Amino acid sequence: MPGKEHDWSELIKRGIESDTLDYKAAQNWTKLSKTGKAKFARHCLAMANTKGGFVVVGVGEDASGQPALFTGLSKEQSKSFDPTHVGNFINRYADPQIDFSIERPMVDGKTYVVFVIRRFQMLPHVCSYGCDRELLQGVFYIRTADAASRPAYRASEIQALLQRALRNQREILGRMIRGILYEGSHNPPEEQAQSRFAEQRSHALKYFSSRKQNPPGRSFSIELSAAPPEYIDGKYSLSELRRSVNDAFEVYYDSNFITEKEIENAYNTNVSLRSLAESRDKQWQAFQSGLFHFIGVYRLEDGSISYSMLVRFIAEAVQFLSNFYTGLGYAEEIIQIKLVINKVENVILRETEKSEDDIFVCRIPEITVRLERSAADLASDPSAHAMQLIKSTCERFNFPDGRHRRLVRFLRNHLSQKD
Repeated sequence: MPGKEHDWSELIKRGIESDTLDYKAAQNWTKLSKTGKAKFARHCLAMANTKGGFVVVGVGEDASGQPALFTGLSKEQSKSFDPTHVGNFINRYADPQIDFSIERPMVDGKTYVVFVIRRFQMLPHVCSYGCDRELLQGVFYIRTADAASRPAYRASEIQALLQRALRNQREILGRMIRGILYEGSHNPPEEQAQSRFAEQRSHALKYFSSRKQNPPGRSFSIELSAAPPEYIDGKYSLSELRRSVNDAFEVYYDSNFITEKEIENAYNTNVSLRSLAESRDKQWQAFQSGLFHFIGVYRLEDGSISYSMLVRFIAEAVQFLSNFYTGLGYAEEIIQIKLVINKVENVILRETEKSEDDIFVCRIPEITVRLERSAADLASDPSAHAMQLIKSTCERFNFPDGRHRRLVRFLRNHLSQKD
């Protein structure tokens, strides 16, 4: 969920409703009918039972029905969304109460109201009272990929809510036990978690190193890892990992990240789901602790790396990670992503294949970039987070920020054009 550093402008102007984002035209809360207010309650219930999300007030629809009229709210309209009054009304229809806040960011000189809705922790939220046709008593509302806030009527949807509730309760109990065990320890649990994840990364690298086959000629490597904030040994079963990996995977033409064949050939180890490419130049593992690790070796063509290849790799990786951790049930938990590119000293980043002028050189042997986002924020717009990783990586090649022409459009088009 957003903090002080959240890019409100990007969120408000995203212009695409989803399972984590809804837009509403400018309006005055106090002048809304009971039914009008109940619509907000329905969206809050649905998002809290799914991934969490945002309801942005102050964006109207254009002639084509797209949320593209960024009008903002008047001072009176903005003031009408008093957190106490709004909270009391919405939570009258929610059991247990929904954890949400109301922000009033100013973007381009205009004030907006944003409902910041957090995913449930202990129990899913049931609608406690009916309200005309907007709310039905005793119903669990969910948010769907087509931006609908509707009752959960499929068995799989009810099962997902129950599994999330049970997992949350196990995690809370586990934190209580670990807090007692770690009391008085010299290293806080966070440091111990990072140490344990580092051990698993090291083991994965050693396994790959003993079996890898480098491509002919000069090469470079890309290592990608992602981990939740807490290390819990055996937190997920191997079946849960395989299901989440399969659900997270999407097929892209000529991918340098994970291929369909590698998904099919994945096998269980004692602690992970592992796949070693037949060419032995790539390996990925999903550990029962929640760690995901990827390592691949790639040929340097004429001492250079293609900008297009790098962009597509990072975009596909971030998309996969957002799907993977959402599938494992993470929401507000911070996912720590680390990207390491080795053997790149004096390597060229080539923007186009033909032009000799569009080249930029890295002067350090290893590039390391990091991204920390909540799982819900990561899933809300993988393209935006991929863009941040891409820009940070390209900076190490002394690639000017202004050269990322049409990057956002390219990312969204690429991620939507799957095989």
